[in-house]
Amino acid sequence: MLNDSELATLRNRFKRDAEFLMQTTTSGDEDEKSQEEKDAKPLPRINRHSVFWIVTSVAVTYYVDFFHNIVENEDIKSWWFNVGLILLGICLSLAMFCIVYLEWYKGIQHYDQEYPAVPPITTAAFIAASCSFNIALWPVWSFFTPLILFTQFMGVVMLISMCG
Repeated sequence: MLNDSELATLRNRFKRDAEFLMQTTTSGDEDEKSQEEKDAKPLPRINRHSVFWIVTSVAVTYYVDFFHNIVENEDIKSWWFNVGLILLGICLSLAMFCIVYLEWYKGIQHYDQEYPAVPPITTAAFIAASCSFNIALWPVWSFFTPLILFTQFMGVVMLISMCG
C-alpha cells in the first residue's frame, strides 16, 4: 500500500495535471469563434467537394440508366419501392415544413429547439426509406445498389446545398 508521502506526491501530480488541462482548455476556448461569428461568415457554396458529388451523381445516373430502370424494370419489388416513396415523401414534407414554413415564413432559425421531435422523425423516415429502396432495387443492381443510391443521395444533397 502507499504511505502518506507517496499518496501526497500522487495527489499533487494529479492536481498539477488537472490545472494544466484546465489552462489549455480555457485558452483553447478563447481562440474559438462564437456561434454568431460562425453564422455571420458562411462557407462558400461551390467547392470541389460539392462539384465532385454532383458530377459523380450525374455520371452514375447516366451509366446505370437510372430513370429508365426505375420506370421500366420489372425486377423492382414494387411494394418496397412504394413504401420507400411514401417514407421519402414524409421526410421531404418535414424538411419543407422546417425550411419553408419555420425558417422562411416564421423566421425560426433553430427549429430543432422549437420542435424537438422533427429531426428524429425525419431521420428515422429517411433511414427506413433508404432501406426500402435498397430492398426494392436490389434485384436490379445487386450489391451496387447501396453505392448507387448513396451517390444519388449525395449528389442531390450537394445540389440543394448549392442552391439554398
